[in-house]
Amino acid sequence: MKPNDENAKLPPGQRPFRILLISGSARRQYNCPGVDSKSRTLMLRMAEMLPPDWEIDYEDLGNVYGREKIQSCNACVSSSMALCVWPCNCYAKNDKKEPDLMWNLDMYARLDMADAWAIIGPVNWYSCSSNLKLMFDRLVCMNGGNPDEKTINHKNPEKAMALEHAPQWKEMSLNHLEGRTAGFFCYGDEGGDELDVSGRPKILENPNYFDPENEPFENVRDAYAPLVWQCRYGGVEVPDKLWLYCTSGKNKKYSDNQAEDMIGEDQFMQTFDNWAHEFEAFVVKKGKTKPNKYRAYGFKAPSHFLANIQDGMRYFRMMIGKAPKGSSPRQQHRLNLNKDATWQTKKGEGKKLRKE
Repeated sequence: MKPNDENAKLPPGQRPFRILLISGSARRQYNCPGVDSKSRTLMLRMAEMLPPDWEIDYEDLGNVYGREKIQSCNACVSSSMALCVWPCNCYAKNDKKEPDLMWNLDMYARLDMADAWAIIGPVNWYSCSSNLKLMFDRLVCMNGGNPDEKTINHKNPEKAMALEHAPQWKEMSLNHLEGRTAGFFCYGDEGGDELDVSGRPKILENPNYFDPENEPFENVRDAYAPLVWQCRYGGVEVPDKLWLYCTSGKNKKYSDNQAEDMIGEDQFMQTFDNWAHEFEAFVVKKGKTKPNKYRAYGFKAPSHFLANIQDGMRYFRMMIGKAPKGSSPRQQHRLNLNKDATWQTKKGEGKKLRKE
């Protein structure tokens, strides 16, 4: 059945199972390349396979012309875990200056509401798609992020650094999506028809640069290992049997390996269907997930007008080399590190270098 977000208010025993399916390919027919992805086909197929009395939510992260993108993670956590706010407050819903697909698609709330996630996507250059990586980078806040931005005046790094050492931080820093289940189905063509009999790309002029014996991964599913282990790190269960890779289109030209070709590959489709059935069986056996203490569902971002003004003043002081006393930028400036006192904060380093 279609998802009803109001059911997220109910205790687990009074609501249906809820599943979130994600198509992780970058391809959509409404942008270059003008063709929809295999992962979209598989996502929609799985939505039809799951029990009709479950709430089935799904999302396609593909690139649609003119649509917002998932903004990149600013790595706040590397300054202080307490600076990384749950759900992410580096961006906001309907922001005109930095429009963000994670917020505009309500992905934090939808991940929170689901008992389990099924993530389907291609292997691109020994890894997941950039869109999936961006989504998971932005989910670092689920792994111990600060659930109360007021404790750090929205984004004050000095206050965050102090909070990280305070006694109350232990009670605040929790795994905010712990208890859920995630399944990963990834696929690839293993080079299509580009490889020669030795396993090297046919067009290489220096074949000694590429040793197929040293290619990454004995099991290609490990291309998704960073996403799997990020989930496990944060208490999201990823059973080994729900982490799977399957080959589609090997020895074919890329143009002959589209969704309409994939569905004719009986072994591939059977492998996917078996994975989907395993996913369903595991979710049923495990049962529904209890809500966590700090929820993304129902979250409304507080106003931080004054904090934005204070941030602006702080940025101005850094631009002139007068960062707040005791701050990391102040210490870096004193030690002649990074050399980032500048009026031209948005100008690329290469342009500044050539102008000097």
